[in-house]
Amino acid sequence: MAKSCKGLATELVKCLSESDCIKVENRPYRECAKEQSPNISSECVGLRETYFNCKRGQVDMRARIRGNKGY
Repeated sequence: MAKSCKGLATELVKCLSESDCIKVENRPYRECAKEQSPNISSECVGLRETYFNCKRGQVDMRARIRGNKGY
């Protein structure tokens, strides 16, 4: 994993681990990150979108030349 997105990934995992999707329903992180339900807080949804944009910026050749934006 690239260093520029690593902080976002750890924050997303921390946020998801505190959600009801993980605690109450005992579902895997991947399932909880994909779903859009009331079990996930809006903070986690925002982190997920920011992480997605960070990873997309690594694949986009124009962004790779300019570098990832500082989120």
